[in-house]
Amino acid sequence: MSTLNSLKLVNSKKPTAIPPILHRRHKLGNKVWEQIQLAKAQKEGGTFTVKKFKTVKDYDGSRKNIEIEKRVRQWWYVAADGKVCLNIRYGAKIIEFAKGKTAVEVASGEELIKALEIIKGAVEAGELDTQIEQASGAVRAGFGR
Repeated sequence: MSTLNSLKLVNSKKPTAIPPILHRRHKLGNKVWEQIQLAKAQKEGGTFTVKKFKTVKDYDGSRKNIEIEKRVRQWWYVAADGKVCLNIRYGAKIIEFAKGKTAVEVASGEELIKALEIIKGAVEAGELDTQIEQASGAVRAGFGR
């Protein structure tokens, strides 16, 4: 028993579900991570895809899981003045950072990666929770028709 006395013992219970805002943060954080990887791959001249599993039926009717590549669409584009503009999306909705400001403007691909990493940090810190909540509400409203 003397070895257990060196540990801090507490009464704790594992939560059964995570709060919705943490789930949304995690979802958006993963999508921003995909964009970072896509930007790095394009900078190096390669491609980036994400693998996912899909259940299909065989010719005899049995189901099996196959691994397919999921297409990752880039969230940035080159504006008319030659600068790179980055939109952050939650589902099909574009997140508005400030009133009327939906894009981040950067000069190059290197700055794009830095901007995406800053945004990922902001998402994980909870700085975009109100914007995520608004976008999530708009996405959910589209399903209620």
